[in-house]
Amino acid sequence: MPSLKDLRLRITSVKSTRKITSAMKMVAASKLRRAQSAAEQARPFAERMERMLGTLAASVAGQAGAPRLLAGTGKDDVQLIVMVTADRGLCGGFNSSIVRDVRRLVSQLLREGKTVKIMPVGRKGREQIKRDFGAHLIEGFEGLGRKGITFPEADAVATKVTDMFEAGEFDVCTVVYNRFQSAISQVVTRQQLIPFAVPEVAAAKDEGAKAIYEFEPSEEGILSTLLPRNLAVQVFRSMLESQASEQGARMTAMDNATRNAGDMINGLTIKYNRSRQAQITKELIEIISGAEAL
Repeated sequence: MPSLKDLRLRITSVKSTRKITSAMKMVAASKLRRAQSAAEQARPFAERMERMLGTLAASVAGQAGAPRLLAGTGKDDVQLIVMVTADRGLCGGFNSSIVRDVRRLVSQLLREGKTVKIMPVGRKGREQIKRDFGAHLIEGFEGLGRKGITFPEADAVATKVTDMFEAGEFDVCTVVYNRFQSAISQVVTRQQLIPFAVPEVAAAKDEGAKAIYEFEPSEEGILSTLLPRNLAVQVFRSMLESQASEQGARMTAMDNATRNAGDMINGLTIKYNRSRQAQITKELIEIISGAEAL
């Protein structure tokens, strides 16, 4: 049975931990407001650009002059997975959910006989995935978004992906990230970046009646210019969504930790008071017994 001193020290230690988790919760809540606002503001532009390119791509797909980012290499033997996680922990299952989904995807592709390459964006993802698929890891990115995700950072990731594709290092590229829904809900999302996947909405519109447009320059010229830009926009969007999801998950995790610390303090305090009362009662009994013996 722990002594009263041990119980006091443990109560003091848990109180210090509660102060830290409470402070981290408030910091995460402050960062969440900015990150959520940035992610929500980026969605309309990214979705509209994807739909607009989808409309153009639906009419050009299959033609001889289609851009490579749209037509692809004609194969899917080598798969590149861009895994977007955080550089820090203490955010619940945020990083683990991404790594778990990437493990499933990699295992499925390997069973199909594909060659898989994993580009981690974030330190925690690299640390977890290398235990099982370290041989498939390539150089990634760390330390992005320390003061908020910026477009040049996302453009650097997109540029590396584009350069690898132009060098023939992969056939299909997919980004895996957490899409922000709320502070307690993040959805693991897979999005194919290369070749450009025509959205279902755009494909459905192309099958029905559509207006006739004349493009200047040609549709192929517009796609050749905008497809690399769209790649950067979609990477930027995934990183913004991931950062908002990270702060939401961290705020929720620290709130739970603060509540658990409070419950532990209450339990330890009750145990301390009972032990103290038992010790006092024992001392009184000893005094009374000694007095009666005299």
